[in-house]
Amino acid sequence: MSQNIDIEGNLVTRVEGHGEIVVNATDGQLEACEWHVVESPRFFESMVVGRDWDEIHHIVSRICGICSVTHTMTGLKAVEDAMDVELSEQDVKLRKLALAGETLQSHVLHLGYLALPDLVGEKSVVPMANTHEEEVKTVIRLHKLGNELIETVAGRSTHAQRTIPGGFSQLPREAELRDLRASLEGSWNDVETVVDLVLSLADELPEFTRETEFISLTDPDEYALYEGVPYSSDTGELDLADYREIVNEHVVEQSTAKFTKHDRDSYMVGALARFNNNYEQLGPMATAVADRFGLKPVCHNPYLNNVAQLIETAHLIEHSIELIDSLLESGLEAQSDYHKPDVDVTAGQGVGAIEAPRGILFHEYALDETGTALEGNCVIPTNQNHANIQLDMERLVPTIIERPQEEIEHTLEMLVRAYDPCISCSTHYLDVEFVDTQPE
Repeated sequence: MSQNIDIEGNLVTRVEGHGEIVVNATDGQLEACEWHVVESPRFFESMVVGRDWDEIHHIVSRICGICSVTHTMTGLKAVEDAMDVELSEQDVKLRKLALAGETLQSHVLHLGYLALPDLVGEKSVVPMANTHEEEVKTVIRLHKLGNELIETVAGRSTHAQRTIPGGFSQLPREAELRDLRASLEGSWNDVETVVDLVLSLADELPEFTRETEFISLTDPDEYALYEGVPYSSDTGELDLADYREIVNEHVVEQSTAKFTKHDRDSYMVGALARFNNNYEQLGPMATAVADRFGLKPVCHNPYLNNVAQLIETAHLIEHSIELIDSLLESGLEAQSDYHKPDVDVTAGQGVGAIEAPRGILFHEYALDETGTALEGNCVIPTNQNHANIQLDMERLVPTIIERPQEEIEHTLEMLVRAYDPCISCSTHYLDVEFVDTQPE
């Protein structure tokens, strides 16, 4: 007699979006294992058509509330590329500083609120307020620090308004940057506290590897986040103008979100991809954190993306201090002398790429001679990870198929969460359906 086992009611709110894992097995033999993504159309690429060149970045920032600064600046880079707009060295540093703040707050949000509960055996961060009170307070302080960094540079932490084509509409005051630097310097004890906690729980991270391709930006002079060229661990440097041939977006039956592939059937983007491709550019504090975990490139365990995020957190604080020191040494342009940059509006087509917290993000826009958008294209990091999640599951499930159902479910949920997916840029749920069918 066939026996159907349906695991349901486990609505996990520790992912951004709506995803479903379905596993079918007969007598311990895997028949189907699929990562389902069900997303409603967002239409942002259509929204920008017919809009002015200086409106695009405000519109696309609404793609994601967590990564709004990244979408804003990637949109700006694409528009600036289309019209050959150059930024001053000062404004590039300020954009890098805002990006560091967003990546810092996003990593801390994921590590502290979404991933850590798995490692301590809790369903959410709420019970941890009783069992790990000081650690939770530490996470909150670091998360707040990232938001303060964005607010100081870009005006507000979500959907920032100061970043505009060609520069900024308003600059931070030097006194604000000095205060921010002091806060960053004072955060090292908090970083060490989180490192100690995650290290004490590292044995809870599953040991699983599947060799894959890693794609990120790379730069010879720094750990690439804002600047750089696309790079594949398989094929080396790539041409940004040919980004469509890098991602090769395609439709799969079980998902309304597109999947991607490059040199293999899938690739990974995000903190672990950046760590593997750019390890040598990490700052000394970040390298010290990596050493404590014994993490070296190339690492193929997707669960250690969480550790890579923690390593990057240390790097972001180091890098932010360096950027502030450089800005203060040069002296900010006097606010009274600063104005909206002059932009010569022309027809063109441009591509921008930035490392969002979850991986490399591409925007492309075509503009007519009045600067009106004719078309747009955005390739989101999480979409670039869907195929890798699928193939990880296919490799992982047969190795754990004999374990209790709850353990299988938890291990698969942890795998998806390790990628820190922003599935539809709104929190719904991750539902695991496990069906074990035995013949009569």
